[in-house]
Amino acid sequence: MTSVTPTPTTPRFLRRPSAKTGIWSWVTTVDHKRIGVMYGYTAFAFFILGGLEALLIRLQLATADGEVLSADLYNQMFSTHGITMIFLVVMPMGAAFFNYLIPLMIGARDVAFPRLNALSYWVFLSGGLFLYASWFFGGAPDGGWFAFAPLTTGEGFLPGGNRLDFYALGLQILGVSSIVASANFIVTILNMRAPGMKLLKMPVFIWMALIVNFLLLFAMPIIAVALFMMTFDRSFGTMFFDASGGGDPILWQHLFWLFGHPEVYILILPAMGIVSEILPTFSRKPLFGYSFVVFSGAAIGFMGWGVWAHHMFTVGLGPAANAAFAVSTMFIAVPTGVKIFNWMATMAGGRLNFRTPMLFAIGFIAMFIIGGLSGVTHSIVPHDAQQQDTYYIVAHFHYVLFGGAILGLFGGLYYWFPKLYGKMYNETLGKVHFWMMMIGFNLTFGPFHILGLKGMPRRYYTYQEGLGWGMWNMVATIGAFIIALSTLVFMYNWMKSKRSGAKAIEDPWDGRTLEWTIPSPPPEYNYAQVPQVEERDDFWHRKYKEDKKGRPVPVPTGGADAEASEDADVQDPQAEEGHEEEGHGIHLPSPSYCPLIAAAGMPMMAAAVIMASWLVGILGAVVCLAGFYGWVLEPATAGEDH
Repeated sequence: MTSVTPTPTTPRFLRRPSAKTGIWSWVTTVDHKRIGVMYGYTAFAFFILGGLEALLIRLQLATADGEVLSADLYNQMFSTHGITMIFLVVMPMGAAFFNYLIPLMIGARDVAFPRLNALSYWVFLSGGLFLYASWFFGGAPDGGWFAFAPLTTGEGFLPGGNRLDFYALGLQILGVSSIVASANFIVTILNMRAPGMKLLKMPVFIWMALIVNFLLLFAMPIIAVALFMMTFDRSFGTMFFDASGGGDPILWQHLFWLFGHPEVYILILPAMGIVSEILPTFSRKPLFGYSFVVFSGAAIGFMGWGVWAHHMFTVGLGPAANAAFAVSTMFIAVPTGVKIFNWMATMAGGRLNFRTPMLFAIGFIAMFIIGGLSGVTHSIVPHDAQQQDTYYIVAHFHYVLFGGAILGLFGGLYYWFPKLYGKMYNETLGKVHFWMMMIGFNLTFGPFHILGLKGMPRRYYTYQEGLGWGMWNMVATIGAFIIALSTLVFMYNWMKSKRSGAKAIEDPWDGRTLEWTIPSPPPEYNYAQVPQVEERDDFWHRKYKEDKKGRPVPVPTGGADAEASEDADVQDPQAEEGHEEEGHGIHLPSPSYCPLIAAAGMPMMAAAVIMASWLVGILGAVVCLAGFYGWVLEPATAGEDH
């Protein structure tokens, strides 16, 4: 890439931002690691908000005839909780890992399109803030995270005026973030791998990232079409989903779930990739059946497009459609089961080290098995009809997405904490966090199975005494507060360890993948020399050989293999610093405030639809175009600094 250095005649608004520290260095950054950190902290902030909403829901339902929330506020609360946890927590937390780790794990210096990467973050932030702004303008969305028609059309169904307009337009903004990020990650993985890293030598986490981003690339346009149709129904008088005008409310369900079921795998596959990295490291064994795990992930991604109507067994599709989707739902359990058996086989016979990341990985497997088994029961059409819209469904969903995705993501946060900060977290507090979260999680969502089978419907804001639901709801509420306390333990551990934790060595876990070959935290340019990959788990093979029984044997210090591995990539931090000071010719992408400006125009254009104001819409478009105009004209790389 050719470096373009701004001259003194360059207009001020096109000059490269010069801040290297402080808030402006973060606002203008295009460094994938910093963007990953911003994604992570923002998603965690939304996790706190979603958790507070969940606590209010549980307080309302803790006893019969609860009066903590009104019916209207309860509708807003459970709807916003679902939207937050799915679109503002689990999806962007996966993006945080993708941003930070993909270039490090494939031996690249950055993502393919750094400014596009920054744009994806700022659009995500603007979409999240736009959704939460609804609380100050008549109330939050109140039609559930699914927003089924006819709740979204006509008049008199729901109070609140513009609440669902915020939903439709906010999700459109978030969809832009997901699409540009997915295209960026796909190009990065396919085109920027280190020499020698063939597809079947990539870490499993990278494979899961590739699959997830292909799913995003094809799933987000589907929900975008549905949301455009909803917006036109609500704002411009069309009747796509209004039966009184010849529309079909079931069409919304088809479009939503055709997006929504691949979405489930978009949420869970990053955690599966994380677990597939943690288990081999702490079992001191290669991942059992690497190819099976990879192709099972691909099979899940492919088959996920053919099961959406199992969410619709009670809408009257007919026996033929119900039978077809019942069979496809049963089949998709097969590649998931293959992954589980491979993970268990990886641990079998290994020298297990039960550090905090390993505990979260094992917890993920256990809870995901429970969620998977309850999910298979939904493939039985009569069984599903009895469970539909009960707390049994809520239990299944949370065992998959909290017991699965959230536990897996926490495992990843602990696993890569030393890489992120060069410090070690407090192991005792990490284990306290794990056990409190596991106990609280099962106390909260385990009783939901019983409540569902006892007939408690979901989305009801209160219930009468004498139905047999009170005790189990109280147990679930206690469990929710234990989860909240465990999260406080995590936050304390994270912040304290970040400031004053013990210094981490470069390879604290005796890792297998390339990110552990460079200093922690990584230098801005990641790799002074792009690594040459020879084997799957290349770093492990530089450190160990196998004896005749297949057991790892350290390569002798000073031996030929050790020298080769050192020459290949293992760097000394002082050597890295020397490279930076001397100038090693690496041209890094220059910081830019243009992605932030471009993103700022999008909520303005969305607000224009709600306000029915052409002036605001034109102003938003001008701001957005100004960001892109500056983007095109500003310097491409920071060549003058390196």
